[in-house]
Amino acid sequence: MSDDVAILSEAELRRLVPLDEAAIACIEQAFAKLAAGGVVMPPVLRLDIAENNGEVDVKTAYVPGLDSFAIKVSPGFFDNPKLGLPSVSGLMVVLSARTGLLEALLLDRGYLTDVRTAAAGAVAARWLAREDARVAGIIGAGVQARLQLEALTRVRAIEQAHLWARDAGKAAACASEMSSQLGIPVTPATSAEEVVRGADIVVTTTPSRTPLVEPDWLHPGLHLTAMGSDAEHKNEIAPAAIARADVYVADRVSQCRVIGELHHAIAAGAVPDETGWPELGEVIAGLKPGRSAPQDITICDLTGTGVQDTAIAAFARDRAAAASR
Repeated sequence: MSDDVAILSEAELRRLVPLDEAAIACIEQAFAKLAAGGVVMPPVLRLDIAENNGEVDVKTAYVPGLDSFAIKVSPGFFDNPKLGLPSVSGLMVVLSARTGLLEALLLDRGYLTDVRTAAAGAVAARWLAREDARVAGIIGAGVQARLQLEALTRVRAIEQAHLWARDAGKAAACASEMSSQLGIPVTPATSAEEVVRGADIVVTTTPSRTPLVEPDWLHPGLHLTAMGSDAEHKNEIAPAAIARADVYVADRVSQCRVIGELHHAIAAGAVPDETGWPELGEVIAGLKPGRSAPQDITICDLTGTGVQDTAIAAFARDRAAAASR
């Protein structure tokens, strides 16, 4: 292997790429570039290993203006916590967009995916949630639950949060940890309904295969980001809830029609099977409207895109290069 190939460990990447405003801006710019055209982003490749409750996603994208592109391999084995192991791992391979030569191996064990996913949640809230949103609701109690809540505090003046998970013990532990970290009251809720009804912004962060959010719980002014449905069988939001939203926004419509919450809403006949839904990048670029009134109910469907992976990988590689000078 060439000496000029950077090999970065998870520890190094955690130091170089925290969840901060720069990381959020990196992902915001990636969405805008996706809307501008020229991005080459193939469909997600997924390998299912059902007997071990596992899956492996492969995502990539070429982004004009970036000298490199990434191929991300992301395993998710959801019984791993029973073995004392993390559910998500993986790595990113960074290649030159001009020559195809290997530039870096990012042995992040899923960390960069976690950061770019949380950053996308912040971007969605920045563009779709009410400016005066103060109460956050989180469904889930894993790594993304923690990061999504932290990300929300970077784009809105969150004063309190409520959190629910199927495992009440994990929910209580997560709430306590985030209260200490963020310096705001984070309280465990008794139900997902309590979370949704009491929040200005809700983020669902689970691998659920059955809906956790019902349409009757949605209320005027709510923004909801769903980020757990990244495979055909995953479904956090009831199809009728998608239909009830005043504004539905996808990260990538073609992808959400196959694996996102939109996929389930179309299959159930709750919304028409069309391609004209706005994308988050189009809202950022001013090409399509997002929230138009304080009372709007907005939903953002984040399935995770290759453009995010290339953007965060290039960002990490650049940070590492700058640090070594």
